[in-house]
Amino acid sequence: MTLVIGLTGSIGTGKSTVSKMFKELNIAVIDADLIAKEVVEVNKPAYLEIVKEFGEKVLYENKELNRKALGNIVFNDEKSRKKLNSIVHPAIRQEMLKQKEALMKQKPKAIVMDIPLIYESGLENYVDKILVVYVTEETQLKRLMERDESTKEEALSRMNSQISIEEKAKRADAIINNNGTVNESYAQLLNVLAKWNIKV
Repeated sequence: MTLVIGLTGSIGTGKSTVSKMFKELNIAVIDADLIAKEVVEVNKPAYLEIVKEFGEKVLYENKELNRKALGNIVFNDEKSRKKLNSIVHPAIRQEMLKQKEALMKQKPKAIVMDIPLIYESGLENYVDKILVVYVTEETQLKRLMERDESTKEEALSRMNSQISIEEKAKRADAIINNNGTVNESYAQLLNVLAKWNIKV
């Protein structure tokens, strides 16, 4: 039986570091963020739908999607954000499930579905277990401000647009406390996999 693991965290908690560890352990990772970029490539159905809805002002001169311009529109307008999500999310889900089915045929020990907004999007039923990459909210704020060179207000506003990391940790099947070193997080990951009977 293949165990499907949902990997999630919150912005600035270090989820991509843990995602990389899975890959190094030769466990396949289906990356929702990567798929999100692919489904809006020029002339794909979701791209055409976005242009129809938001107009050419969200494109660069070379016709590629200008994420920043689009982000500025939807970040400040709930209705636009919902509209964008209704275009993009189904396309992402469809592609994720397609990749999952293809991997399942190889009967691996485990597959990781790296879904940043697994709880926010109600996708818990896509996976068997959920692993949350956790840091304290103080650490999260500090990392986010450093990473994006953002003000405290900007960082807090991005954090508050997601379910809090404390809440996610409560709902998880297991957590990796990523407040320490990379090696400490790696050791925790190996422990979780051993507990779930996944030999690496």
